[in-house]
Amino acid sequence: MPSSTLQPVLAAIDVGTNAVRLELARPDAEGALETLHQERDPIRPGEGVFSQGVMPQETADRLLSTLRRYAALCRRHKARVRAVATSAMRDARNREEVVERVREEAGLNLEVVSGKEEARLICLGVLHRKPPHVRSLLVDIGGGSTEVAIATGERPDDLWSLPLGAVRLTEMFDASGKVTPRQLRLMRSFVEEQLRKAFPARPEGLPRVALGSSGTINAVVGYAATEGTAHASTRQLTRAVETLAEMTPERRRKRFDPRRADIIVAGATVLEGVVKHLGVESVTGVNRGLRDGILVDLLYRQDETREDHTLADAAMAMGRRFFFDEKHARQVAWLALILFDELAALHHLPLSSRPYLEAAALLHDVGNAVSYERHHKHTYYLIRHGDIPGLADRERELVGRVARYHRRSPPELQHSGMEGLTPSEARLVRKLATLLRVADSLDRSHHQPVKELRAVNGREAVSLHVKARQPVDLELWNVEHETALFRRVFGKRLSLHVGR
Repeated sequence: MPSSTLQPVLAAIDVGTNAVRLELARPDAEGALETLHQERDPIRPGEGVFSQGVMPQETADRLLSTLRRYAALCRRHKARVRAVATSAMRDARNREEVVERVREEAGLNLEVVSGKEEARLICLGVLHRKPPHVRSLLVDIGGGSTEVAIATGERPDDLWSLPLGAVRLTEMFDASGKVTPRQLRLMRSFVEEQLRKAFPARPEGLPRVALGSSGTINAVVGYAATEGTAHASTRQLTRAVETLAEMTPERRRKRFDPRRADIIVAGATVLEGVVKHLGVESVTGVNRGLRDGILVDLLYRQDETREDHTLADAAMAMGRRFFFDEKHARQVAWLALILFDELAALHHLPLSSRPYLEAAALLHDVGNAVSYERHHKHTYYLIRHGDIPGLADRERELVGRVARYHRRSPPELQHSGMEGLTPSEARLVRKLATLLRVADSLDRSHHQPVKELRAVNGREAVSLHVKARQPVDLELWNVEHETALFRRVFGKRLSLHVGR
């Protein structure tokens, strides 16, 4: 194949609690990912974080040394990179300092993902190309957290992230060496308590077999399962937990990799607890996980023709948590996307920004849950600090800014709320927020009077042709207030034409 036709190389970097991993892959003509290079460095980025609350200097130095090498490999392959950090970095109070060092010394944007985003990516990696109607239950036990997902096809229906991890539990109960019966009882009780908090009621319709995607789960299942099989029953897992706890540390190190041996009892205890609590019959180990999900996510992001409703679903879930006006949110999102699509030749924004507008439109009023006064600012805060699977940190910032400018102060470049944005980000926020303001104005009554909208990009003006099911006097008055901003941002007049 001529080099000019090759797809770009994709790179996934996973900064976990136990290890740092790199995978380079290239999509083939059918969209499958061919691995070009893999590395794993067991440098324990989470060492000391769960007990001390910070990443020690020597650990950060080890991490930086590894990431500098990974970054050089990515540059050599001209790869598109996504680097994510999970539970240990989420818990580290000095994570911002570490992230800044990574940016300055390795040239990488290290993204500290939320637990639900981690679960979404794991789900994507394990279930990529799964038949669309197959229902799956996925469990991943990392060093600091456990992710659980229920999915249909490769699309998650529900995501959970629990502060239960093999390293975290080992440190809490000093379980790396000899494990006494009392220690084991305490660990099991703690795991069950955390699971009851996360799942007060057992989710309905779960598959009878769970898929286990992490190295810890594969090690535990491999030990517990009947020889020649890749699945372990609940009874086999219980027996494995008790046998592993009774072993001397020396025997565990002979059976497992030394670093895995130190945390294997805690990991097995978490897995046993999850399987029992969810009432599934067995766990099957799989060799895909977070790294694969990052690659699939990169693959999907570069395909602008692919429809993906994951982000809209996540925004709706967040809105419902804050008891938003769902009919109004859906109406404003529908109107905003019509404006985006029909005025593409006017705004010249990439198609990849369309989901940002949809999410901002769905969530623009969630700040009302705090207070109606200044709710646009509360909205920004809730989005910026929210757990919205499908959005990276910087993307959450942009969506929050777009939503923040749906009312009151216009998104002028000199306004204080635009500080910290690059020129291209500021232009994007300004254009999307202006479209959102017009869409919101078209449902100012919150009664969804507009049943059809068409936007025509004329030579000197943009004409909005509206068909309404009831009077739209309030909407007309509000759109009129947005015409001056529209003209400043897009250089054209805005006119409204109403019919029945």
